Amino acid sequence: MGNKNKTISFRVSEDAFERLRDIADERDLSLSAVFRDYVDTLVAHDGQVRVVPEHELDGGDEDDSTFPPKVEVSKSFVREHERLELEADHLREQLEEHKRYVTELRQRLEDETADEEVIHLDELDDEDEADDERPYRYT
Repeated sequence: MGNKNKTISFRVSEDAFERLRDIADERDLSLSAVFRDYVDTLVAHDGQVRVVPEHELDGGDEDDSTFPPKVEVSKSFVREHERLELEADHLREQLEEHKRYVTELRQRLEDETADEEVIHLDELDDEDEADDERPYRYT
């Protein structure tokens, strides 16, 4: 069918629950988001995840430095990304403005054609065959 989410439930001690709630509050997340992140990380790394305190991440042995992976991004890359986001926002605004303008023009056209009679050029040619002598002047 498709991707269906499954629910996982388990029991923890009250102390562990309070500590998890504190962690979630520190990171401004819900408890379910903390668990979803952990499960996603566990699945993405094929079960090779260790939960360690943050202070041990920097001072650990060489194996600790490989996880979690850290990537440094240059400021120019970040600036270019921000510039592209701003440009995309500007283009979206222009597109919306253009859509409003086209809608307005269509509305005007509908209003004008409802009030006026439409004259087809072919019909004018039929009438003019009898009046070929009459000169036309385009200005």
